[in-house]
Amino acid sequence: MRIGYARVSTNDQETTVQVAALKSAGCERIYREKASGGRWDRPELRKILDQLRKGDVLVVWKLDRLSRSLRDVLSIMEKLAEAKAGFRSLTETIDTTTAAGRMMMHMVSSFAEYERAMLRERTKAGLEAARKDGRIGGRRHKLTQRQRQEIIRLVMEGRKTAADAARLFDVHPATISRLLSQERLIEK
Repeated sequence: MRIGYARVSTNDQETTVQVAALKSAGCERIYREKASGGRWDRPELRKILDQLRKGDVLVVWKLDRLSRSLRDVLSIMEKLAEAKAGFRSLTETIDTTTAAGRMMMHMVSSFAEYERAMLRERTKAGLEAARKDGRIGGRRHKLTQRQRQEIIRLVMEGRKTAADAARLFDVHPATISRLLSQERLIEK
C-alpha cells in the first residue's frame, strides 16, 4: 500500500498541493500534519511508522516534508527498513524500493551530512575569529558595569534587599543572585 504524508510547518499553510501530488502518485491513504519538520513530536508521522507493514511505501511530496533534520530522516529510513517498507519522494525522485533509489538516498544523506559538517566548521572558524578580535558570543549584559557596582554596594551596605535591587533595575532576581555570588567569590 502507498501511504502519503503531507506536512506544513504552520497553521496558516495548506497541504492542498502536496495532497494532489500524493493522490496522483497512487497513495491510498494520506496523512496530513501541521507541525514543524524540526520537531519529532508529529503524531501523524508516528502513527504511519507504527502501522507500516512489509511492502508498504511511504510517499512524500518532497524530502523536507518528512523532516528537516538529517538525523531524523535517517532514523525514519531505519524504521522503514525494519518494517521492510519503502520510501518515495516525488520531487527528488527518490524511491528506495529500487537499488538505484537506495543508492540515491545514501548519496543525498551523504551530501546533507557534508553540508552540515561544513556549516559547523564555518561557524567555528567565525567564532574563533570573533574571539581574536575581542568579541565574545552571547547576549549583551542587561546591566552596565556601573549598575552592577551600584547593586553590589546597595545590597552589601544593607540599603536594599536583592529583591528590591532586582525590581529597581528591572532584572530577574536570579541576575542579582549571580552578581552577588560572583562578588563574594572575588572577595575571597
